[in-house]
Amino acid sequence: MEEENSDHIIEAIGRSRIIIRDSRVIEVGEAQITDCPLAKRFGFPIPAITKDAIKANIEHRIKTFGMCTPDREVLDTREFVGFGASELLSFGLLSGLVDAAVLACDGAGTVIVTKPEMAQGIGGRMSGLVKTSPYRSVMDRIEQGGGIVLDRDHARIDQLAGVALAVSEGYRNIAVTVARPETAEIIRRIHPDTLIFAVHVTGLSRDEAELLVSVSDLVTSCASKTIRELAGAGALLQAGISVPVFAMTQKGKSLIIEKIRQSDEPVLVKPTRLPALGDNQPNPLV
Repeated sequence: MEEENSDHIIEAIGRSRIIIRDSRVIEVGEAQITDCPLAKRFGFPIPAITKDAIKANIEHRIKTFGMCTPDREVLDTREFVGFGASELLSFGLLSGLVDAAVLACDGAGTVIVTKPEMAQGIGGRMSGLVKTSPYRSVMDRIEQGGGIVLDRDHARIDQLAGVALAVSEGYRNIAVTVARPETAEIIRRIHPDTLIFAVHVTGLSRDEAELLVSVSDLVTSCASKTIRELAGAGALLQAGISVPVFAMTQKGKSLIIEKIRQSDEPVLVKPTRLPALGDNQPNPLV
C-alpha cells in the first residue's frame, strides 16, 4: 500500500521550494532568479519565472511522467540537455566509463542504477530533490530494471550511504550526484575514486562553492555566480556557455571528451581562458 498524505519537496527553476502532496502542487516558494535560458527550452517552457509558471511546469511533469506519484516513469532515452548530469552519467554507463550511478529519485530516495535509460529516466526531468516519500510501485520498477534502492521503508536521500552500498555490491567505477558540499567532501575522503558530479548549486556561498569545487570532478553551474567564478577559473574543460558544466579533473574531462567523440553533433573546440560566458546567462546570478 502506498503512503497516504505523502510529501515531496523539490527545489526547482531558480531554487523555488515546491511541495507536492498526493499528486498536487500545494506550495510554491519564491525563486531566487527571474530569468533562465535553460528554462525557456524546457519541454514545458518557462519564458518568465513566476510562481504561476513554476506551478504549471511542475503540474506538467506530474501529468506527463508521474513525478512525485506512484506512477513515476523511470526509463527514458531522450536527451534534454547536451551536457546535463543525467545525460553525461547515462553516457558514462553506456560507454563503460561508469559501472554504477548513485542518484536521487522521487518516490524512492537514493538509488543505484546501472542502465543508461534508467539514469536518464530518473535524472533527466528531475530537479533538486530535498525530501521524498516512498512509493512501492516506483521502487519495484527501479529494482525490476536492475537498480538498487537504498531505503525502501523511508526513501531516504543519503548519497554517501548510496556510494558505500555500491562499493559493497562490487562496483568500482562509481559516479554520484551530490548537492551538499560537506557530503561531497566526505565521499571524496572515504571513497576517493568516485566520480563526483556537483548539482543544484544555485545560491551557494563562496565557502560552500570553494569546498564543492575542490572535491568534485564535474560541476554544473546552474545560476551560481560563485561556481562560475571558482569552478571556471580552475576548470580543465567547460561544456556549454549559458549554463555551463565544468570539468575539474582529468576524469571529468575524459567523460565529456568521450561523449563528444562519439557524438555526431558539430562541436567547436578552442583553447581559451575559462570561464567563457556569453550574454545569455540566468538573471540574476546568485
